[in-house]
Amino acid sequence: MSAKTATASAAALLLAALAVAPLSASAQDSERKALRVCQDPNNLPFSNVAGEGIENKLAELFGRALGLPVTYYAFPARMAFIRNTLRYKLPGEDFRCDIVMGVPVGFDQVSVTKPYYRSTYALVYPKGKGLDEVHSTLDFLGLGPERLKQLRIGIYDRSPASEWLNKHQLVEQGVPYQMLNADPAQYPGELLEKELASGKIDVAIVWGPIAGFFAKRVSAPQLVVVPMKSEPGVRFDYEMAMGVRYGEREWKQQIEQVIDTHRPEIRAILNDFGVPLVDEGGASTAQR
Repeated sequence: MSAKTATASAAALLLAALAVAPLSASAQDSERKALRVCQDPNNLPFSNVAGEGIENKLAELFGRALGLPVTYYAFPARMAFIRNTLRYKLPGEDFRCDIVMGVPVGFDQVSVTKPYYRSTYALVYPKGKGLDEVHSTLDFLGLGPERLKQLRIGIYDRSPASEWLNKHQLVEQGVPYQMLNADPAQYPGELLEKELASGKIDVAIVWGPIAGFFAKRVSAPQLVVVPMKSEPGVRFDYEMAMGVRYGEREWKQQIEQVIDTHRPEIRAILNDFGVPLVDEGGASTAQR
């Protein structure tokens, strides 16, 4: 945008105003009465029925920006989550919810917005248990074969961690756990909050937001989060966006406008939850 014309200057002032003023939902969608969010009821650090998750706080921010109250339609985040939430409606009824607050870029079951953060998988270990010198994956691998063979490394199945263990000849040290469990009481942080904290495993490799949140939540033992960098053959960092139904172009544009104008507030929420963030150059901005 050029700053040489009065028109451009006016547009810049309008953009700045939108950053602090609620967007008018009625201007583009007179029938939208609420920000209706599709969520998992027990999926911390992302969402829960008590509204304590990252995506709950983002929904509150977006509701204020759009001038809409926030409501939720809950269903466990399993294989049929989108079909039973964003796409779910009975004959003669409206859809139950209109937005999923967190989906990976490239997820084809929804119309994906522009990304609003990028995170990476992280290695997590308890402080004071012999791994305190580990500040990177190179440090971890540098422990040497004998020391590594003694470790039990907890991972969720079907994650990049499996590929990484295989690449570095550590498959025998892996302790796999199911990410998608039929039990609705199961939640992503169990691997850290229960298994790692109790000493059943020595190290865990999990998605960054899970690592950051539960490292803050678990006080004894203190957990150390080491963000992992992608390497040839193994990708650890991913961009995250929001998802709406296909064909709802104006609604998607509204959401993307909020993403653009409220990036500082979005980042503040992510930082508050301890999410390891990755910049465009691939460097992690996580705090240990």
